[in-house]
Amino acid sequence: MASSVESSSFLAQQKTALRALLDALLERYPYACVLASDVEAKNYSVSRSGIRIAESRMFGRRGFTARVYYGKGLLEYSGDRLSGEDIPGILLYFEKTLQEAADISDQYPTPVPEDPPEVFSKATTFETDPRALGDGEITARLTSVREDMLSSQESLLECMVRYQYQVYHKIFLSKNRDLEQNVMYCDAAVICLARRGEQVKDGYYSSSLLGGAELLDDLPRCADESFAAVQAALIAEPLSPGEYDCICTPAVTGIIVHEAFGHGVEMDMFVKDRALAKSCMGTQIASPLVTMKDGAATSYEDVATYFFDDEGNSASDTVIIDKGILVSGICDGVSASRLGTKPTGNGRRESVDHKAYTRMTNTFFTEGESTPEEMIRSVEDGLLLDCPTSGMEDPKNWGIQCMVSFGREIKHGELTGKVYGPLVLTGYVPDLLRSISMVSDKVEHFGAGACGKGWKEWVKVSDGGPYIRARIRLG
Repeated sequence: MASSVESSSFLAQQKTALRALLDALLERYPYACVLASDVEAKNYSVSRSGIRIAESRMFGRRGFTARVYYGKGLLEYSGDRLSGEDIPGILLYFEKTLQEAADISDQYPTPVPEDPPEVFSKATTFETDPRALGDGEITARLTSVREDMLSSQESLLECMVRYQYQVYHKIFLSKNRDLEQNVMYCDAAVICLARRGEQVKDGYYSSSLLGGAELLDDLPRCADESFAAVQAALIAEPLSPGEYDCICTPAVTGIIVHEAFGHGVEMDMFVKDRALAKSCMGTQIASPLVTMKDGAATSYEDVATYFFDDEGNSASDTVIIDKGILVSGICDGVSASRLGTKPTGNGRRESVDHKAYTRMTNTFFTEGESTPEEMIRSVEDGLLLDCPTSGMEDPKNWGIQCMVSFGREIKHGELTGKVYGPLVLTGYVPDLLRSISMVSDKVEHFGAGACGKGWKEWVKVSDGGPYIRARIRLG
């Protein structure tokens, strides 16, 4: 039976002081808001080096951020906790900072945002609470998966198993809004190492969900997929660079979605004219088979699902590409004010002491009508790409570079058993997207990773989609 994530007692105790701070700020500034969070998270891993359990602070911590708009721009203050005695000092901080900034011209004026009335308290659900399950039971489950793999697969040198959960609570207060959310998510992964001659390769597979320790039930499948990946990597041969007819698995589709196009439609890049997408709205940039979405309130739930963003804007389901037409970007509240548009609920902070940026959430291509088997049969000479490892994007020029562990050869509509890799997927994004000729009726999503903005500002994201057939430049 599913249970809902309960509210934070810490935030309940802080709310009176937070409201008092907000009221004091609203007496002095045309707009003010306060975001407060409480976070509990743990990482578990089991490997040859032993069992490791650690508290995680990568995706948030306990504390609060106060934001004020002063007509020309905005200022922020963050702290670990708040009492009534702290309020005069915070007011003085804003006054002094504003005086110091008074003579500095703002290249990007920031109008006061709208503050539509909204009040709610919402929570996600879970089947098994990892906090109640306990460290001993969790590590025992991880150890069991590792030992089963090592005993059943003699070719393995090592099998590493990891699991992490996060439970976070947030409240957002402004003049007209009083919002609360309580969210739990988990992810897990298995990494296998194996040797063939002098070669040592690794295979990786992950799983994630908006929920609890019920995810541990998926670890045996992750282990099997990871082993299959390392076996393919061990027999992979170098590939001659060129353009190939490719079928991309949902994992590879996901990295294309995220790297090739997700970053390119983050509208804080539009403010500074650092994204080509800004000038291409309303144009055909992809095949009519392609529809792309991003949102914390999308048709599927994963690690980046939430009810409101870190600027108090409700989560949304944003259609970015509609049947090949670029129709929208994703936007934080500050950038929306500067661009004269509406925020899409994508303003996210790594933590309360970090700035809010436009960030992706759950990003994916929607399903089509073909089956993966039909798509493979349609290829006369090509590759089935699988196991992405990393990617880079160039929003200003729409370039892409993604690493894929291997591709399985397809000849005359059948997999031959031959494998090539590792592979580098490159090219001009619209060329790749326009070449998509088939899209499967099956969508998968992956949320075990994270996204950094400029090699920093890390947030949890998921990406994915269907199998796609496309013409891709590989090296």
